[in-house]
Amino acid sequence: MMRLFIAVACAGFLLAQTSPAPAHRAPVEDAWDLLAKGNRQEAIRLLHDIIRTHPGDADARLLLGSVLSEDGDRSESIAQLSEAARLRPRSAEAHNALGEAYSNFAETKEARAEFEKAVAVDPRFAQAQVNLGLILLEAGEARAAAEHLDRAIQVLGETPDAAYPRYLRAKVYMEQNQVDKAAAQLKDAVSLRPDFAEAWSDLGQARKTLLDDAGALAAFERAVELQPQDDVAQYRLGAEYLEQGNTHFAVVHLRKAFSLNPENQSTLYSLQLALREDGQPEQAAAVKQKLEQLLRQRDTASQNALRAVQLNNQGTELQKAGNLRGALEKYRAALGLYPEHVGIRVNYAVALLRLGLWSEGISELREAVRRKPDNPVLKQALADALAQAPAKSAGHSPNALPVPPH
Repeated sequence: MMRLFIAVACAGFLLAQTSPAPAHRAPVEDAWDLLAKGNRQEAIRLLHDIIRTHPGDADARLLLGSVLSEDGDRSESIAQLSEAARLRPRSAEAHNALGEAYSNFAETKEARAEFEKAVAVDPRFAQAQVNLGLILLEAGEARAAAEHLDRAIQVLGETPDAAYPRYLRAKVYMEQNQVDKAAAQLKDAVSLRPDFAEAWSDLGQARKTLLDDAGALAAFERAVELQPQDDVAQYRLGAEYLEQGNTHFAVVHLRKAFSLNPENQSTLYSLQLALREDGQPEQAAAVKQKLEQLLRQRDTASQNALRAVQLNNQGTELQKAGNLRGALEKYRAALGLYPEHVGIRVNYAVALLRLGLWSEGISELREAVRRKPDNPVLKQALADALAQAPAKSAGHSPNALPVPPH
């Protein structure tokens, strides 16, 4: 549910468009007009032309970088926004826009650094404070997150824009077991933004913890009304109906939650209880069977993961002892059991490369980078492999780095 608001730099530009037109119209405003009319590609071409003619136009770079970030073009969006930040090192907006682009591509370390620069330049830039607060919250640094979220709330005041930082501040309070304060923040959030579905859902959860069953039910109902495709909201409402004895409505919403997320263990457990209490024993048994199957699958996956780590460690010992081919077989078996483990994949790739199996090794490194596109160590390992590999084995020019998928 928690996510950054991307392209706030664009929002800033949009606000600028509402002010009276200056005597001399800036070229970037023509690009804004094209974007407003839905002519996105024309706007991008125009911005490229502006930058080609005026490479120092930071506004054009900010707008182009933000648009390309929304389009998923990591390489050029980061390049344009980085140059804009270089041209305007004392611009909080530029650093914040670059941080949001990094965050958009899951590069949280780089994003955090830019948000920190933004709030250092302008502590009253509320969106950067919110963005930094969210990054810190997701990193488990709740106390530090609270400081930035409180500053954003103070700056934004009683406006709809303050609803989101209040929603995040409530999450900090919940982590600190201050449920009453969390409920107060969430109540303020939905007062400022009555259509804030996630805040309504969390408010219901807070009220439930505070033993306010009627208030919890009302909040859950409002969340589902606003966002019926949210599986968490549907589950919470269904579970609350079940607890209050309204099994018919419990089944309706738990079925919906199941259709949206069929692998949620809590949903399956509550649904089979609701079906049984609603007089549908056969359907309850079928759901229970699905639950048992899911638990078996997760148990198997857990056992496979444990065995894979053991095999990987055995491979490492064999590699240290100079038995590279024996190590390769251990890594291969481990990867077959646990293909999601990037570290095992990298060990396998390195063994392949050291045995001269360049094509296979580079392929595995590419897959590792695809799975962790924000890892600079993996990118450098791939670059080194491409540089050292025979041209035919690499399949690309030695200096060609892959662009991580978006």
